[in-house]
Amino acid sequence: MKNISYIEDFDTWVSSFTYSFPVKVRFSETDLFGHLNNTKVFVYFEEGRIEFFKEIGIMQQWLANSGDGIPVTSDLQCDYLRQIFFDERLSVFVKIHTIGRTSVDLHYMIKNELDEICITGRGRMVQVHKKTGKPFEWDEKMMNNLKSSVSSVNI
Repeated sequence: MKNISYIEDFDTWVSSFTYSFPVKVRFSETDLFGHLNNTKVFVYFEEGRIEFFKEIGIMQQWLANSGDGIPVTSDLQCDYLRQIFFDERLSVFVKIHTIGRTSVDLHYMIKNELDEICITGRGRMVQVHKKTGKPFEWDEKMMNNLKSSVSSVNI
C-alpha cells in the first residue's frame, strides 16, 4: 500500500470506520474515458460529511436559525488508489480523527462494490461564527455529539 502521510497503520485505520454513505457514479461525473472526474471526489466527501454530521446531530444545530456557528472547510486532500468508473456504486466512509476547540479533522475512505479501497482522504472543518467569521468554540452539546460518535478520538 502506498505511503499516505495521515495514516499510521493502514489496516487499523480501515477497520476504525463505522459510518458510510452510498453514492452512485453518474454519467455527468465522468470524463471521456468513463473515469470519475478527479474533482467529483470532493463532492462525495461533502455528501458523506453532511450526512455524517446529520447522523450525529450537529448539522441540525448549524441549520437552526438560533445557531451562531457554521461549518467551513479549511483544508481538504485525497489520495487516488484505484480508478472509479461510471455507474459504480460506492460507499463513502467518514470518521472523526481529532477534535479541537473549534475544529474537527475528518478522514474519508471510498470503497467500490468489491470492497476495494479506491480513495482515501482527510480534511479539517472549522466552526466559525455566522456574524464575525472567526473560529467559534464547540458548545457542550456539540462537543458531546462529536465525542460520542467515535470510540477513540484524539482531543
